[in-house]
Amino acid sequence: MTSITRSSVCPHDCPSTCALEVEVIDGARIGAVRGAAANSYTDGVICAKVSRYAERIHHPGRVTQPLLRTGPRGSGQFREITWEEALDRVAGNFTEVAARHGSEAVWPYYFAGTMGLVQRDGIHRLRHAMRYSRQNTSICSMICQAGWKAGAGIFTGPDPREMQHADLIIVWGGNPVNTQVNVMTHISKARKQRGARLVVVDPYRTGTAQAADMHIALRPGTDGALACAVMHVAFRDGYADRAYMAEFADTPAALEAHLASRGPDWASAITGLPVAQIEAFAKLYCATERAFIRVGYGFSRMRNGASNLHAVSCLPTVTGKWRHEGAGAFWNNRSIYHWDKTLIEGLDVCDPSIRLMDMSRIGAVLTGDRRELGDGPQVHSLLIQNVNPVTVAPDSNRVLRGFAREDLFVCVHEQFMTETARMADVVLPATMFMEHDDIYEAGGHSHIQIGAKLIEPPGTCRSNHEVLQALAHRLGARHPGFDMTAMEIIDATLKASGWPDAATVLERRWIDAQPSFADSHFLNGFGHPDRKFHFTADWAAIGPHHHAMPALPDHMAIIDESTAERPFRLVAAPARQFLNTSFTELASSRKREGRPTALIHPDDAARLGVVEGGRVRLGNAQGEVIVHARMFDGLQPGVVVVESIWPHADFEGGIGINALVSDDPAPPVGGAVFHDTAVWVRAVAAEMPMAAE
Repeated sequence: MTSITRSSVCPHDCPSTCALEVEVIDGARIGAVRGAAANSYTDGVICAKVSRYAERIHHPGRVTQPLLRTGPRGSGQFREITWEEALDRVAGNFTEVAARHGSEAVWPYYFAGTMGLVQRDGIHRLRHAMRYSRQNTSICSMICQAGWKAGAGIFTGPDPREMQHADLIIVWGGNPVNTQVNVMTHISKARKQRGARLVVVDPYRTGTAQAADMHIALRPGTDGALACAVMHVAFRDGYADRAYMAEFADTPAALEAHLASRGPDWASAITGLPVAQIEAFAKLYCATERAFIRVGYGFSRMRNGASNLHAVSCLPTVTGKWRHEGAGAFWNNRSIYHWDKTLIEGLDVCDPSIRLMDMSRIGAVLTGDRRELGDGPQVHSLLIQNVNPVTVAPDSNRVLRGFAREDLFVCVHEQFMTETARMADVVLPATMFMEHDDIYEAGGHSHIQIGAKLIEPPGTCRSNHEVLQALAHRLGARHPGFDMTAMEIIDATLKASGWPDAATVLERRWIDAQPSFADSHFLNGFGHPDRKFHFTADWAAIGPHHHAMPALPDHMAIIDESTAERPFRLVAAPARQFLNTSFTELASSRKREGRPTALIHPDDAARLGVVEGGRVRLGNAQGEVIVHARMFDGLQPGVVVVESIWPHADFEGGIGINALVSDDPAPPVGGAVFHDTAVWVRAVAAEMPMAAE
């Protein structure tokens, strides 16, 4: 047996985009997977999920041959067919549907099962060339994006490696212990070398909150109120940097007047936090020059999420912390890469008049909701890559009804027989990241990396790019990208975007694109035309659903608030060993994760007659799920947390947690509100009758 170590890049939907060192055995199999120690962000550390990647890539359950459905939709009954037959069936259906209903009746649907730019985003090239319906990629970061843009105007910020130079780090709405381990690497350096304090703002005691010096366990959806109270204290107690705001902010006087009535007492009534804790947190932040806020995604996934995130991003502007190393706030670095993705996405053949439908509302689309369909045809054909919408999309019951339509043709290109694949007419076997070429940008740091093909895929698996090429040939789609290899597209895109060519990036292993300190800290101005940070948000310029948005930071009271009928606020938080539904197929991940579980405050459990390990039913007007209960005092009474996304089949009753989540689009521009749900909770043993069980 011979083994060599090759470089690669983690492709999964995580801002860390870890630089990897992969053991390749006999040129055919993967062994150990480690973080690249030479990469200054990865720093030799990767998550447990990816370190066990050999278990996933060599899993016996992988789809390795094209499959044709032979039984009822969702039955799992398929037979193997050739690639030629599979592609002919898909292209034939798309051609027939477009001729009968118009090209918009075909909807290519994708997301971030891989974050590689070629294999993820190439589906747009087919979409645009064939005039198929467009997709609003709202499900993950659209709300964050709106909130950050409202203030800073551009998606960048201080170098995340600067966290090691901070004296205070605030992780606001994230759980990097389990979901972004490299953040904890740099936090740990600050704690060891500088005695830095760690504060976590999160509705429940996550692994990160457990490790923190202070945990702010606020009620879900009230982050804007907390941020306003901190800014109130800054103005009240002389911590506001008026000279900085005069130079770099738009309306500091209006903000100060607005916040005069939004102090800790006001915020306490909204957040459920003690006034003393709000005061202590505010003074700690205001008095610490090197205070770094690591903005997470979780607290934005609310109807008021964009407003909340904008309010949090205002904090370092009020206090002038952007000026200092190891200080400011950071969400995502996507603006620093200045990609020209014309070749990848076919932007030169995109017609913006083609309808744009919200991916988060796929259930509404497939069940004929005219708010999404507009005046166009119903969707009759789907091509799905890199996503498992039957499980991950909101309003699961509605999604299932849509997929059950007999007049709907579904082609799913997948690695495993997911619940979406089980609903397909044709399933195509997909490669994994070590089996194809791709290029990656990092959202959570600043490196451009190429992950080259390391081994051959099993069976007849093909990459996304290869499938799109084959379909384009059959459909008559014309674009230069369909005639190039993935590596040729990578090379051309790098050069068109002003970066070194592919050979250079491969030789160097990565390109560090971090802007200068002055640019990263906005000392040369923010991303708006006036170069100022905007306390007064121009929501109308960001999205169409802006009318109820508060111009200045505030608590936007539009969440799915608890009621007498639905007294609990549900947070459907990420699991620790899964990444969306990736890794749910691994026995090691499932064993570590346990089972679908509701975290319930002991006071609530006693009142409801819920016992440790007992079955509980959670529900609202959209649906019901059954899980097991665990007593947990790391949240406020009236809050319940279910860490997921477990497949539907792991829930008693066969429906998962997103059955409870609304597909209401968050203002101003859309986005999934996964953590903004009111439910009732009942002990199953107390329900009468239970004949259905």
